[in-house]
Amino acid sequence: MGRKVKQLKNYTSEEVKALIDNDDKHKVGVKLCAVYQMGKGKSSRVLEDFFQVSFKQICNWATRFDNEGIEGLVDKPRSGRKPNISAEQKAELSTILKSSSEAMGYNSGSWSGTLVKDLLKNHFGLEYSISHTYNLLHLLGFSFQRTKGVYPERDETKREVVRAEIKKT
Repeated sequence: MGRKVKQLKNYTSEEVKALIDNDDKHKVGVKLCAVYQMGKGKSSRVLEDFFQVSFKQICNWATRFDNEGIEGLVDKPRSGRKPNISAEQKAELSTILKSSSEAMGYNSGSWSGTLVKDLLKNHFGLEYSISHTYNLLHLLGFSFQRTKGVYPERDETKREVVRAEIKKT
């Protein structure tokens, strides 16, 4: 019979992984540990299971460490398309979305993706697709909530009369 494995009580493995992924110093430490193990003679194929990355990635870490030292293990900024919306515009959009859409002149009690897309075009001069508009809302911490329709032309007294007639039959 083997020994009992120590289990974490306050953290899940996903939470620990997130802690490592969110701090650059921890990432460098993990990479350095992998390079150290390779230096001690362990195969990158054996290490790939332990570090949960491909053996090729571990070999790349070792090569970069060999060429550049510890700085080679630091993640470099990646290229990509620059965002159309600036940080100031994101903050302003977030503030606007916390108020009602009627305050911005829309004839709706709540914000929809189409309204936000229109707001981005008219207020900020930015052209976004509807799907990217939802991605932006998610990035700002807003979630989609289905609204319940309220119709001002609905007459409650007429509804009560109809309900009473239905109950009689």
